[in-house]
Amino acid sequence: MDKKTHSYLTNEDFSIVLGGPFFQMMRKAKLSGNALESAKSRTLIMALFTWLPLLIFSFIAGKALTGSAVVPFLEDIGVHIRYLVALPLMVFAELLVHKRMRTVVKQFVERKLIPENAMDKFNAAIASAMKWRNSLFAELFIIVFVYVVGVHFVWRPYALLDATAWYTYSTESGNKLSLAGIWFGYVSTPLFQFLILRWYYRIFIWSRFIWQISRIQLNFNPLHPDKVGGLGFLSEIDSAFLPLALVHGAVLSGLIADRIFHLGASLPDFKVHIVIIVAWVWCILLVPLMLFAGQLAHAKRKGIVNYGKLAAKYVRDFDEKWLQNTKSENETLVGSADIQSLADLSNSYETVKKMSFTPITKETLITLTAMTLLPVLPLALTMMPLEELAKKLIEILL
Repeated sequence: MDKKTHSYLTNEDFSIVLGGPFFQMMRKAKLSGNALESAKSRTLIMALFTWLPLLIFSFIAGKALTGSAVVPFLEDIGVHIRYLVALPLMVFAELLVHKRMRTVVKQFVERKLIPENAMDKFNAAIASAMKWRNSLFAELFIIVFVYVVGVHFVWRPYALLDATAWYTYSTESGNKLSLAGIWFGYVSTPLFQFLILRWYYRIFIWSRFIWQISRIQLNFNPLHPDKVGGLGFLSEIDSAFLPLALVHGAVLSGLIADRIFHLGASLPDFKVHIVIIVAWVWCILLVPLMLFAGQLAHAKRKGIVNYGKLAAKYVRDFDEKWLQNTKSENETLVGSADIQSLADLSNSYETVKKMSFTPITKETLITLTAMTLLPVLPLALTMMPLEELAKKLIEILL
């Protein structure tokens, strides 16, 4: 193994976010350091660049305050959530994912999951992930996709409200985009879409890396207390993605809120949307971890057979020694190490039987779902006043 390849094993800066043309641009603009420093400044600049011009232009057009339009700027909940909540969360998620992912490579190596004869494949997977992360073509493609598809085929038909809003003005031929609308449609929205699609691309890189690792015959230990053969550390990565789950819930809540308050919709009208967004978050964040299911199932079956044979031999010897009167007359059962060994063997066998096929825990599913739905929960107050909701809660609890 050459020195360059070996450096990947000891380098703690393995990260799916620490690279790419946009990252380099942020560094040159002094909005990021080599390890994503200056997150507060980066968040503030991006938020102001996307949101502040909309506020200024809508004030200039006289459509910022209540009564100035069917949907005045200050009452457009979706826009405020998108640029003042969701966008900062995406920036914060970069730092969190980077810090958690730094030790992932070391965990695979330190836990001896990678066989010595598969180190070249492992290093190749790492090098490939870094190459995809730094791809200029990928980010250029995202930009083109955003302007060709995201703006014209997603934003205009699905995101815009079917009402006179702060970003339009009336003409004989219909509503047209105002100056605020042009900035909204061709600057703020594309930047937001670029950031979220860039996150999807990073998740793709992570999924591809996991897929490549899953093709290596890993050294799983069925007795590992994490009950996934030693892969329990991967659940820490999913917890780092929690801000992205919150981003999806926040964007959905903003979209629903605008349609409830301005178009007369109700929360139950969006139950399908809510289910879809939760399922989507599960899909992009949890499905990659299921790639290990085949190997883990094989390791569990093999472990049950091996430890079953060991247990059978031990209990047979135990029976012959203590129940078939083959023990020495000087030996007593009380305090014998044989009893403790039998208990330990039983515990080991139960650990193997409880081994899971994926590093996905029930707590992970609950947490991801809760974080996705958290921004939507306040909208339940549109169906029931807070006072009445509190009364019913008291009746249930007391």
